[in-house]
Amino acid sequence: MSNKLFGTDGVRGLAGRKVSAPAAMRLAMATGIYFRSLDRQGTNRILVGKDTRRSGYMIENAIVSGLTAVGFDVIQIGPMPTPAVAFLTESMRCDAGIMISASHNPFYDNGIKFFDAEGNKLNRGVEERIEAIYENDEAIEAGQVTGKAIGKSKRIDDVIGRYIVHIKNSFPKHLALSNLRVVVDCANGAGYKVAPTILSELGADVVVLGNEPNGFNINEGCGAMHPEYLAKEVLRYRADVGVALDGDADRLVLVDEQGEVVDGDKLMGVLAVYLKEQGRLQNDGMVATVMSNQALDDYLARHGITLYRSAVGDKNVVELMQEKGLNFGGEQSGHIIFSDFAKTGDGISSALQALAYLVSSGRKASEAFNAFDLYPQKLVNLGVAKKRPLEEIDGLPELQAAIEGAGMRHLFRYSGTENLIRLLLEGENDRELERMMEEVEAFFRKELS
Repeated sequence: MSNKLFGTDGVRGLAGRKVSAPAAMRLAMATGIYFRSLDRQGTNRILVGKDTRRSGYMIENAIVSGLTAVGFDVIQIGPMPTPAVAFLTESMRCDAGIMISASHNPFYDNGIKFFDAEGNKLNRGVEERIEAIYENDEAIEAGQVTGKAIGKSKRIDDVIGRYIVHIKNSFPKHLALSNLRVVVDCANGAGYKVAPTILSELGADVVVLGNEPNGFNINEGCGAMHPEYLAKEVLRYRADVGVALDGDADRLVLVDEQGEVVDGDKLMGVLAVYLKEQGRLQNDGMVATVMSNQALDDYLARHGITLYRSAVGDKNVVELMQEKGLNFGGEQSGHIIFSDFAKTGDGISSALQALAYLVSSGRKASEAFNAFDLYPQKLVNLGVAKKRPLEEIDGLPELQAAIEGAGMRHLFRYSGTENLIRLLLEGENDRELERMMEEVEAFFRKELS
């Protein structure tokens, strides 16, 4: 965890190596020292949650050690969704919140996400200050306390009820799910208890998948990363809709009654229009990322809605939403933010809003979530040996000009957590997209090998 600690969404990597127990303890110390330095009247408590990975035990204990060593009391809530940690951090008046999860990654990875006292993810400036403390031996040494100042920890198992009530209250009281059969795939992750309970209590006929975590099967052939499994079960059970979460339940993927995955841009588009029709879309706008299809812009424009684009990452979406005074946004990958109910992407809350729209429409999911056609896109994740700054690559401006001259949209960016460059092309002609992508791949293979 040397050099740059934080990626797109917290710290993430191979558990026991990049995210090791000593590194997690030191990072917890640095985080505690930072929050102690703030000029605010706090409660001296930090909340810690996790998903269902085996390595969560190791990292949780290391974090508790680090926080108590610098004088904080710790509340441990066990396996809970990432958005639940954000909500409970604010609800329980904690000074900060920490979620141990690698989200959609395989079980052998793990990660650490941070929230401030209001349940917001930390901005880059705060992350840089924590990184600076982490690298400073003197600051780490000086921040440790002795005697009665050492903190204590307490495990609380009943907070799940608070989150369930909170999420249920986001569903319109005049609606019910009693006429829907819903298949929910919990990815053997953090939402395996919460999601089925909420859907059942709202009246749905629920079929549950991926609710038997064993520490190693999180995201394994299931959940939002593998919706094909959910699609088969939706058809088998003749369900009205399928809901897939990822490992920490901050992402949503829907499957319609025909077993087709609902595109994330189409889902966000119809939900934005639904909110506007109800008078609930603040400032007639929403935020998506640079990855979203141009067809989403055009569809929203026809309904008098402005689309703003942020960098990739749900915290970037949230920051732009706050800047523009908006209450809705998301990523096509499934992180959808209804800020009236959650400070970050919340797969369960977003599922309830989508189901409310489905019930209100009176249509089948395949019709309700298919309001417009997308423009063809080609996305390639290319492994790279090194991440050279794009602005330093000779010939790239000329390649970009050629792409734009061919009437295509492009986006090239490095992964925040892996040695990959993500290459996106979008245009009206599939054959031209394929040809141009071959040229783009060959260019980056030559320059980044």
